[in-house]
Amino acid sequence: MKFRKITLTLLITGIVIASLSGCKKENNVTEETVATVEVEETALKSDVDYSAEENWAYFGIGEGKDADLFLICPTVDMNDEYNMSIDDEETKANFLGALNMERGIYEDSTRMYAPYYRQAAMKVYSEERTEWEPYMQIAYSDVSAAFSYYLENENDGRPIVLAGFSQGADMCYRLMAEYFDDDELSNRLVAVYAIGWPCTKELVEKYPQIRPATSADDTGVVISFDCESPDLKETFITPAGTKAYTINPLNWKTDSTPADKSLNPGSCFTDYSGQIAMETEGLCGCYIDEERGVLKVTDIAPADYPAYLDLLQEGGYHIYDYQFFFRSLQQNVENRVSIFTKK
Repeated sequence: MKFRKITLTLLITGIVIASLSGCKKENNVTEETVATVEVEETALKSDVDYSAEENWAYFGIGEGKDADLFLICPTVDMNDEYNMSIDDEETKANFLGALNMERGIYEDSTRMYAPYYRQAAMKVYSEERTEWEPYMQIAYSDVSAAFSYYLENENDGRPIVLAGFSQGADMCYRLMAEYFDDDELSNRLVAVYAIGWPCTKELVEKYPQIRPATSADDTGVVISFDCESPDLKETFITPAGTKAYTINPLNWKTDSTPADKSLNPGSCFTDYSGQIAMETEGLCGCYIDEERGVLKVTDIAPADYPAYLDLLQEGGYHIYDYQFFFRSLQQNVENRVSIFTKK
């Protein structure tokens, strides 16, 4: 097998689910760094059979909707392995639970598809950074195969919403890079909700089809943000020196204009069944730090929303990214689908 040296954006993504005060909450940390690594010149091929519905967590759920959702799960595999096994029923149950936690943002507006895939396990992130990418390639080979099967057998020209949180967001960018330079397909794209993973300047420059959102109602664009307290200067997710394209999920601006907490229609903390365990209207406001492109969350105390992971310091709100802005995101998905289908 031939190898070639290329510069890659390496991804570190992990989730731990913990039950606190009656709520399931996610512990997720992501790091981005650029490194030169050797990878196989020929892309990996998945051996997962996506014609079998048991290899899908969601398959065509929600008939009668105007658009399809292709949803990619964040990391749930905490086993002593480098990639999740498709045959591991216990981890697959956690996989389904993690998807259920965010499905409420999308299910009123879309018919849902979500493949099981051999995601990179938490163990990957204990290795040297230059060793992570092969495991991410294994994960992506499955995601790509599942998306290809969906396009060929299920989509039938329907509008598409891509979505993922953390490692799932990383996989969304990879799908965009591989598939959406095709005009016919890109014309079907409603939006990409890549939450909790930075939409970097380098990524946008390399792949023109990755277009950051600039308002509440543009389509074919990427909605991306990651949350932290106002006093933090960097995190593993967005290190100092990173420039990410971010949109404010309350006022839908891309500059530092603050959004008051009164604009927040509801922060929802969900459980593995998808039920809302706790909801608070007007919990927090936010503004964008334009230097790094991160979302600064106001009106809450870091001690009340702990990071739960040693690699993510106090004030790193990554695990709450979509939960803080659940209702606003839900309304925005409905809005963009409505605008797209009326074109």
